[in-house]
Amino acid sequence: MTHDLTLPSGSHTAEGLAERAPRDPHRPRFHFTSPGGWLNDPNGLSHWNGVYHLFYQYNPLAAAHHRIHWGHATSTDLVHWTDEPVALLPGTTGPDRDGCWSGVLVDDNGVPTLVYSGRHGERELPCVARGSADLRYWTKDPANPVITAPPEGIDITAFRDHCVWREGGVWRQLVGSGIRGVGGTAFLYESDDLRSWRYVGPLLTGDASRDRGELDWTGTMWECVDLFRLGEDEEGGNEEAGGTDALVFSAWDEGTTHHPLYWTGRYQGDTFTPTALHRLDYGERYFYAPQSTLDEHGRRIMFGWLQEGRTDEANARAGWCGVMSLPRVVTLAADGGLHQAPVRELTGLRREHVEVAPGRLVAPYTQLPAVRGDQLDIETTLRLAPGATARLVLRETPDGAERTVVEVSRAPDGPSGTLRLRREASSLDPTVDTEPRYGELPLDPDGRVDLRVLVDHSALEIFANGRALTARVYPTRPDEAVGVGIGADGDVALERFDAWQMASAFTDGPRPLWP
Repeated sequence: MTHDLTLPSGSHTAEGLAERAPRDPHRPRFHFTSPGGWLNDPNGLSHWNGVYHLFYQYNPLAAAHHRIHWGHATSTDLVHWTDEPVALLPGTTGPDRDGCWSGVLVDDNGVPTLVYSGRHGERELPCVARGSADLRYWTKDPANPVITAPPEGIDITAFRDHCVWREGGVWRQLVGSGIRGVGGTAFLYESDDLRSWRYVGPLLTGDASRDRGELDWTGTMWECVDLFRLGEDEEGGNEEAGGTDALVFSAWDEGTTHHPLYWTGRYQGDTFTPTALHRLDYGERYFYAPQSTLDEHGRRIMFGWLQEGRTDEANARAGWCGVMSLPRVVTLAADGGLHQAPVRELTGLRREHVEVAPGRLVAPYTQLPAVRGDQLDIETTLRLAPGATARLVLRETPDGAERTVVEVSRAPDGPSGTLRLRREASSLDPTVDTEPRYGELPLDPDGRVDLRVLVDHSALEIFANGRALTARVYPTRPDEAVGVGIGADGDVALERFDAWQMASAFTDGPRPLWP
């Protein structure tokens, strides 16, 4: 990541961050958050000897993006997390004295090894650190940076973030970048030992002159590139094995984070041949800088960073900033894109089940008094006739002054649809972001929509027929904004509606900033 936020004027010091953070009513309780301070990109995501490791961009000194460390948490179930010692700290001198930025974890013949971006002034260069057997303690390579400069003769917009894998007898690496006047790119490198790297060339380059301002604009720089195969032979490079390759990146431009996108196509040799460009999450910057890993069960697990939608000053007062998404399983969809769904382990947090009777939705809006809360998991199946719209209302105050609306609609002709999140009334605070989010919703000819919505205080994750939309909401009366309702315009059949209260994944009270 990185738009460089500096410490806000008059910001709070580190004292009290961990104590203030749990008291904030907008702080999620079953999404992962840092103990306090700042969190952004997921890093070093891995499943190592039966334990999930989530590293992340962390500032334990303030709720601002400044001199980034690597936080670390572990889990055996992707739900409950244990804070581990901070993995990487900026150096007092050297290539990472201004921050240890995003990177990955690889297995180097049994030795856990981090490849990350060290920042020194305006220079961002690849660095390496070796870990202990339990991944708790890390030693930086004295030869850092292992790549001493970006490719010669190319005017780049930025150079950071890493995707590293073993292919045959060599290591390969992608570094996110952009070619000025052309577009975002991922530079391909090759190495025998993770220390000496040979530049191969751009794997793929976008065209920043096309579709500027659109929701699939590819930007002037690609952050947090992630290349993986779905389908057969996901770990190998056998081009005859079938499957689809996905090149995920986050579009960035002059310090502004835009949205995550991905190309589907074929990685072969030294190039990626794209077939189509897709939006990864309709929430745009609210699901940013994603990283994925193949776990020991053969699942492609992905996390992303949920940015805030309130002011820097509000974050500083709260003592924390940034949320990790719920872990998602990514599979290949029938239309050739990516299908996303929360990991099944999350159902272990479900409590107090409420079921709503099936039937036709005959009113534009009906409150569901039996379903209330700000920690909810809702699953529903709807069937929409052509031209119909169904809506699910969340975080509603008794007077309806604050409410957030999830809409699914079907076009008057054909099976195409739209998933839309309406936030214009989600908060009476004029300083928070309430812009709508929306995207295309694939429908079967019968108009079926399988909708799942997870509400966790300010964090909202929506999954509809495998498409994802992530956002944040900040009602000014959070204790009252717990109402839920449902309604429709046109012919909509409610086939099932199940809701659960969700337990917290963390114990109450502060967690140490320096575990």
